[in-house]
Amino acid sequence: MTQRHDSTAEPPPGSGEPAVPLEFAAFCELHRPRYLSYARVWLPDPDRAAGAVQHAFAEIAVQWRELLGSSNPTAHAWQILRDTVGDHTRRSGRPSGHPDPQDRPDPQHRPEAQDRPGRPADDDLAILHYVVGLAAPEIADVIGTDTASVAGRLRRTMLREASGW
Repeated sequence: MTQRHDSTAEPPPGSGEPAVPLEFAAFCELHRPRYLSYARVWLPDPDRAAGAVQHAFAEIAVQWRELLGSSNPTAHAWQILRDTVGDHTRRSGRPSGHPDPQDRPDPQHRPEAQDRPGRPADDDLAILHYVVGLAAPEIADVIGTDTASVAGRLRRTMLREASGW
């Protein structure tokens, strides 16, 4: 058990450091490794990938209160990451495989509803599974949907790819 009043505990942020909500800090801690692994697929330069993830977290921080009030904060954060990585990829001159942000559905969309074959969101699931190495429950946690939806979408993506071979 940790001691909350232990004298060796870190001091509170100084006056020059902004206080980060505990929930946001926990969200970043949980998702940063997976977001970074995803970004490295599109941006092989580790510094560019880290910069894209940092930029995405900055945008998530700006929208944090609204995200928490949404029906699925994790799904909205994932969309911010996808858009940010896509923007960074386009700026680097590499094909992103992502739709332009103006082509995506309105902000109230549900990622689990984007299960039409051929959608880049489904390709991202395949990337998270086959390249990054996440299992369906982990992918569901990252993108903010249920495991059954992820498993079904992965099967459809695999069947679509297999039929094109």
